[in-house]
Order: sequence, then structure tokens, then C-alpha cells
Amino acid sequence: MGWRRYALLAVLGLGLAFAVAQFQRFPGYLDSDYYFAGGVQLAGGKGFTEPYLWNYLDDPAGLPHSSHSYWMPLSSIISALGMWITRSQTYQTGRIGFLLLAGLVPVVTAALACNFTQRRDLAFTSGLLAVFAVYYVPFLPVPDNYGPYLVLGGLYFLTMAWSKPASYLVLGGLAGLMALARSDGLLWLGLTGVLIAGRLIADRKLPAAMWNGLLALIGFLLAAGPWFWHTYSVYGTPLAPGGAHLLWLRTYDDTFTYPADQLTMQSWLAQGWQPILAARLMALRWNLLNVFAAQGEIFILPFILLGLWIHRRDARVRLALFGWVCLLLVMTLVFPFAGARGGFFHSGAALQPVWWTLAPVGLDRAIAAARRRGMFTPQAFRIFQGGLVSLAVLMTGVILAIRVLPHWGEGEDQYPKVEAYLQTQGIQPEDVVMVRNPPGYYLMTGRSAIVVPYAEEASIAAAARRYGAMYLVIERAGTSGPIRAVYDRTANRYFTFVSDIDGTRIFRLNP
Repeated sequence: MGWRRYALLAVLGLGLAFAVAQFQRFPGYLDSDYYFAGGVQLAGGKGFTEPYLWNYLDDPAGLPHSSHSYWMPLSSIISALGMWITRSQTYQTGRIGFLLLAGLVPVVTAALACNFTQRRDLAFTSGLLAVFAVYYVPFLPVPDNYGPYLVLGGLYFLTMAWSKPASYLVLGGLAGLMALARSDGLLWLGLTGVLIAGRLIADRKLPAAMWNGLLALIGFLLAAGPWFWHTYSVYGTPLAPGGAHLLWLRTYDDTFTYPADQLTMQSWLAQGWQPILAARLMALRWNLLNVFAAQGEIFILPFILLGLWIHRRDARVRLALFGWVCLLLVMTLVFPFAGARGGFFHSGAALQPVWWTLAPVGLDRAIAAARRRGMFTPQAFRIFQGGLVSLAVLMTGVILAIRVLPHWGEGEDQYPKVEAYLQTQGIQPEDVVMVRNPPGYYLMTGRSAIVVPYAEEASIAAAARRYGAMYLVIERAGTSGPIRAVYDRTANRYFTFVSDIDGTRIFRLNP
């Protein structure tokens, strides 16, 4: 495919992301708030530290806290790069890298499709599907790991077609970058091992397989090794210790439990097998819905499946399918709450370039089969090809109209009002508040914050005292479980109600 078409795809991808970004004045949800706030810390010379806590899983000693003990640092690093280059710590500069990645996604997808099919028309269609990526489009302009994962996943499968020995060094490096983007990125090192093992079975060349494995490991350590060493220097282990608690969640809100040492295998088993199985069936239902709506975009799913069958002997397709099954199992059985709440949507982004590559292939084969039966004219494929892209454009517009245009965000724009009121009450710059979205509060006000624990009043008060939070801020949208009881009562043993600002209630910790 010629460079002009690649350039057009890049311009379309960048242009659409830039247009969407005009309706997103701030990151808009906890994950993105966290990544951007981490970039602000890095660009400000404060390193991997954070003046906020959004969970208590690693039993933090206090503020500031070592950052990225749950979410990985790559997106914060990308955000910081934009700020370093421009020497300006604004949200606009912090998302420059993500806008550029949005322009790169269709280019990488088209290159992968061209490598698969050697047909420029199919490759260009795949690139257009990547431009109008439906559910992914609202999240490409904001600091998150969608853009990095889409690009890295596409490059991974492109590199698989490279026959040079150094390809395994690159595959390992890409796996390392994916591990820096998300914790489940470690899976890609495992998939590289599966690839090497498969080729060993086919070629029976053990020395070559061992050399390839060593190259992949070197590439991985070059990319991710410094971060694991950093984590080891902070916690004494390559991975932050709090992650083990995630195995024993009984609900998603348990992620915010205080103290986190309540999350044990014993407490998990004590709930009984019926809730345990129900949670995993719930996750399976949501994850399969994600496959149908987000990954398959509803209308291209049949053609993806047909493309999978057509290229079923291709090593890249087999590895993609194996990786997809592994992700589905992990996000259903091991981490059902994270998976159902978007983890599978996030992690599946690395495979999306393959699905966009296969959809036009499946459409082409379906039209060819119909033509053999005299159903369509020779021009039919181009008509259906245009229809496929038109549907992608239409659905992308619908998602943007629902998700972005009415109002972007999850209540962060309320925080400046809360902060203004607290300042009238004499709150000091060094004082801490307890809120639903601590990184978001920090970004909107510059004040340190800790998360409202998913706990009874006594535990909420204990966390507030331990980390020096004088005020508790509860938004109407964040009143699930025991937090609702605190929200509804204007007085209790631990907190005194002081104000209600548009449904957001403010409490002062009692002495």
C-alpha cells in the first residue's frame, strides 16, 4: 500500500482524535485521572510518587506514596513526555502522545493487513476500521493504555512476520512495553514463549529455540527490567505486594477495602460457592457482551470469525486466538470483577488490529462465495466494503453522541466547588480530604486526597485519622453499600455533616 494511503489514515486517525478531544476538558474517569496525574508528577520532577491514595491494597504508610503500585507506568510516562517536550504541565500537552498514537493505530493496522493479504484495498479498509473504532474512539485522546496497547499489539503481530533472528529481541521488547502498560502485559512474554515452543516443535532445532528465548528475555528485560528493579527497591519484590489481595475480592468495591488485609482466601471462601460462581457467570456474561459489542463491533463479528477460519493455519492468528482465550479465562475466572468492569475491554485492545485485519478478509470471501452463485455483480465487494466502513462511521458517531457529547467526566467538575467551600471553612494547604476519586480531586484542586474506603463508619474514620484527612466528601454517585449509610445520616459518632453542594455531601471528622 502506498505512502499516500498510510498518510491519509494517519491524518484521519489524528484528526478524529483531535476533534473528540475538544469535548474532553479533563481526563474524565479514575484510570485516566491517575495516568495523567502520574505524568504531572514526573514532569514536575517528583518522580514516581503520588500525593493521593486511590486504594489501600499495599497498606500505604502515608503520603506521598510510591506511585503505580497497581496500574503500570507507561501511560504516565507518555503523558509526561508531552509535558517535558513543551515545558508546559497542562492537560493539552499531557495528551499529545495519545493523539499521536491515535494517528498511528490505523497505520499499524493497515500495515498488518497488507502483510496478511498483500491486497491494498483490504488493507485500506482495515485501516479505516481502525480510524472509526467505535467503542475505542472516546478513549483514544485521553491518557490511558488503549492507544499504547493498540499500537504495541499491532507491532507485535507485524514483527512475527519478520524472519530475522533479531525479531525475538523485538518481540521481547514489545512484550516488556506491554507489561509496562498493563499488569496483564506479562501475558505477552508468555505468548512469546508459546511461539518459540511452537516453532521448536515444528523445526526441532533446540539450540535455535534457546537462542530465540534468550533474545526475547533480553528484549523484555531491557524494556521492563528497570521498572521491576524500581518496584523491588521500594517493596522488596519485583511486583507490588497489594496485588495478591485482588484474588480474594467478593465484590468490585472490595478493591477499596480498608484495611486490605481483610481480603483473604478464608474470607473469600466464607461467602460460599454460590456467590463465587455467580460472580464468574456475571463476568462471563459481560465479557462475552464485550466481544460482541466492542471487539466485534456487532456488525463485523461474523466477518472476523470467517477471517479467522480462512487464516486458521497462520501462526499469528493462532497466537492471537490463544491469547484471547487466555485473557477471557483470566478476566472471567481469576479477576471477574476487574474483567467485567472494563479489564477485558482494556486488555483485548492489543488484539484488535488482528480483528480489524480479518474482517475485510471475511467480507471478501463471503462476497466471492455469493458471486459464484450468481448473487452479486463484480462491483459488489466495493459496495459492501463501503457499507462496512459507513457502518463503522455511523456507530462511532452514535457512541460519541452517547458517551462524549452530552457530558464528559464522572463528577470531577464538582470538585472545585467543594474545594472553594472547604477554603471558606479554613482548610489549610497541607490538609487532606477523603473523596471517591483522589487523583481527579488532586488534578482539579491541587490538594492531596485519599479514597473513601468501602467500609463501615469506624473503618472510614480510622483511615481518615491514619492519613490525616479532616474532611469526608461523598458524592451521590458513590454511595454504594456501607457508604450509603454515612451519606444518609447527617450525624454519627465519627463525622459531622457540614454542607451539601449539588448532592455532594461534606462531613468533618470528629475529634
